[in-house]
Amino acid sequence: MLEHFCECYSDLSGLILCPVLGSITPLFIPNSRIRPIRLIGLCASLITFLYPPVPRIQFDPSTAKSQFVESLRWLPYENINFYLGIDGISLFFVILTTFLIPICISVGWSGMRSYGKEYITASLIREFLMIAVFRMLDPLLFYVLPESVLIPMFIIIGVWGSRQRKIKAAYQFFLYTLLGSVFMLLAILLILLQTGTTDLQISLTTEFSERRQIFLWIASFASFAVKVPMVPVHIWLPEAHVEAPTAGSVILAGIPSKLGTHGFLRFSIPMFPEATLCSTPFIYTPSAIAIIYTSLTTSRQIDLKKIIAYSSVAHMNLVTIGMFSPNIQGIGGSIPPMLSHGLVPSALFLCVGVLYDRHKTRLVRYYGGSVSTMPNLPTISFSSTLANMSSPGTSSFIGEFPISVGAFQRNSLVATLAALGMIFGGAYSLWLYNRVVSGNLKPDFLHKFSDPNGREVSIFIPFLVGVVRMGVHPKVFPDRMHTSVSNLVQHGKFN
Repeated sequence: MLEHFCECYSDLSGLILCPVLGSITPLFIPNSRIRPIRLIGLCASLITFLYPPVPRIQFDPSTAKSQFVESLRWLPYENINFYLGIDGISLFFVILTTFLIPICISVGWSGMRSYGKEYITASLIREFLMIAVFRMLDPLLFYVLPESVLIPMFIIIGVWGSRQRKIKAAYQFFLYTLLGSVFMLLAILLILLQTGTTDLQISLTTEFSERRQIFLWIASFASFAVKVPMVPVHIWLPEAHVEAPTAGSVILAGIPSKLGTHGFLRFSIPMFPEATLCSTPFIYTPSAIAIIYTSLTTSRQIDLKKIIAYSSVAHMNLVTIGMFSPNIQGIGGSIPPMLSHGLVPSALFLCVGVLYDRHKTRLVRYYGGSVSTMPNLPTISFSSTLANMSSPGTSSFIGEFPISVGAFQRNSLVATLAALGMIFGGAYSLWLYNRVVSGNLKPDFLHKFSDPNGREVSIFIPFLVGVVRMGVHPKVFPDRMHTSVSNLVQHGKFN
């Protein structure tokens, strides 16, 4: 029994146990001692990020099999087990999660004065659940855990949101994503009835009939499309971003949307390859329309957060075009933009948070001439703006260019529309930056001017380093994920 326990809880279990222990410890500390509570939360998240058996060092990129596999009997009579593993696709999502949580705790260091203990606990529980999602090799638990992530996110938006409509936005976020996932539960039950288990490895080798594949694919699509989000089920995202605190927007842009794209790559595409090929036009059409629509909608927004939120939707719909371009260029190229999407919009939301903390407004018309009063912030935001435009040398470019190549091989019209959307993205990014940074100062509306302090600058630095590192030296990403992506393409017989 002891040997089985040690086998189950070896390797990367600390990635899950660290945030769990960190979320429990503050519950035994009085609310009056908020500084030790914050330190415990920050230390737990940093230990998780720097966990000793670091997967990025011990990971073997030469195999497509899941590594660091751990198992625990959960419902043995139903043949449902708790399987965890990691491959070249999920590796970077785990790293991104552990990277963002310490930053979110640091962002809320001084802002979350009320219910500080609860904020730390919710952040670490959210980290534990998201790490478990990206390592999960059981479809049933992959349904359970993403829905569990909704609970701390719902609390963070509803409790620490910034406006009167925060409760409505929290419910909208929760209900949209929850109701979409009900269809996936039906699909999992059908898989369980046919295979007798929810083990992903067995499900991947099971031959489903074409009609059943199409039904299962549609059911899983309904769940993952809401989380991406794809148009027209994207309405919850701008509202959630507007009402969420800055730290909530950072993690909302960084991780939850990846639950949908990761679900496509982990389940829908490899398990239902024939249905995936049949549905490619069905994905291409709304994704191409969404890129153009959200890009044009972005230019009409008056709230800084909504502008970034709609541009985020455009970038993620470009990712879906890449994922469903059944070739190595498209699928492999879709992963770096997901990682970049965890950095670039998050950094832009941080810039908005700095402005909001000082001026208490996010309306574009009140801003202008900030370069003369806050010279450091425009420099920081310009780097993020370049990345949001997918400029060469930034993290966004290394993925969006291969996506365009992969899409062009399948459908030149879709690739052209996607490229047009990238041009629109450059236009509204420069428009927003020029509107806030240049022009005349408006002292009648804005009174308190101060550059980012040392804590805020230290929060920006990891994002800027990550954006430049990915853009200038991207080789580490294809090196780690190429085998897994090639296996996915070969398994689906896409080439």
